[in-house]
Amino acid sequence: MKKITFPQMGDMKIGLKALFAELGFEVVVPPKISKKTLDLGVKYGPEFACLPLKINLGNFIEALEKGANVIVMGGGCGPCRFGYYAEVQRAILEDLGYCFEMIVLEPNLLRDYQHIKKILGNVSLKRLYNGLKLALYKIYMIDNIYKLVLATRALEKKKGEIDSLYSSFLKKIDQVSSLKKIKALKDEYQNKIKENINDYQRDERLIIGIVGEIYLVLEPFVNLNIEEKLGELGVIVKRDIYMSSWLSHFLHLGNEMRQIKKAAEDYLDSFVGGHGLDSIGNTVRYARVGYDGVIQLAPFTCMPEIISQTILPSVSKKEKIPVLSLFFDEHTGDAGLQTRIEAFVDLLMRKKIYDGKLLEKGINYA
Repeated sequence: MKKITFPQMGDMKIGLKALFAELGFEVVVPPKISKKTLDLGVKYGPEFACLPLKINLGNFIEALEKGANVIVMGGGCGPCRFGYYAEVQRAILEDLGYCFEMIVLEPNLLRDYQHIKKILGNVSLKRLYNGLKLALYKIYMIDNIYKLVLATRALEKKKGEIDSLYSSFLKKIDQVSSLKKIKALKDEYQNKIKENINDYQRDERLIIGIVGEIYLVLEPFVNLNIEEKLGELGVIVKRDIYMSSWLSHFLHLGNEMRQIKKAAEDYLDSFVGGHGLDSIGNTVRYARVGYDGVIQLAPFTCMPEIISQTILPSVSKKEKIPVLSLFFDEHTGDAGLQTRIEAFVDLLMRKKIYDGKLLEKGINYA
């Protein structure tokens, strides 16, 4: 029997697990990303490869050791090296002696049903549709709740309560397969979160937008839980990169990308791979709606985000929004990150006071 696995990235595993289980596969979810995962990827991966490639390689080794024999990995084209990940990982894993089949999901895959059948075997179109619908619905509902978590962590009445509610929500949504029950769960936890915040503090809080490479933005292990750290510092966090937004773009739904390109056109008017264009466009958008600052997250050596990093100082100056760029690899330390974001938050708060948007007296933003 085919035992299928996939890379870990944020809470994506819940949707993928639902999809492949619905299609009749035995699903082997890789263990939660840990130092062991990172060490395996660093040991066997190319030294100058992106951090996501190394983490994913560690995911696959751990999953293969658990009995997986089919790996699903994304593919792609363009300036970003992500399109090469699968082939590099396949070669490394084969050299290590693992026996497996690798399925690479290319951007045009959904247009070729015969190729899908070849990959998935004797799966009916109806079953595929139901599996995709369930997976997508779970992903969209998870992102809906997590957006609320990011916006309310800094306002919670009791420290840790919002994260506790979110963990409970994830456990429950992982166990249900009815769209009606998923919607009811989303509504239930949306109300629970709203009941556990001090909304009167909203005007006192900084708002920071997160931009950057999708894996670094979505995966807490590799970004060292930066969103949680910001919440603990009293910062409301906003971002536009989610698994659901990426899927909307992948499936050609909505017009969000058009708005991002429009916002970026004075600074960058061509595709540079990955989410490089998004980083510029979203920074401009965040400045124009009044966010206090922007943090860019990217893996060390990421070409699209390096291009964005060189442009962001001009965006910061012209749009009058402070920007902090953070690049991560396996050597990035928690203490150094904490120091940098604390300093950035302190500068933003002082700027807000200086600009007259906030009275200094009585404000505790840490």
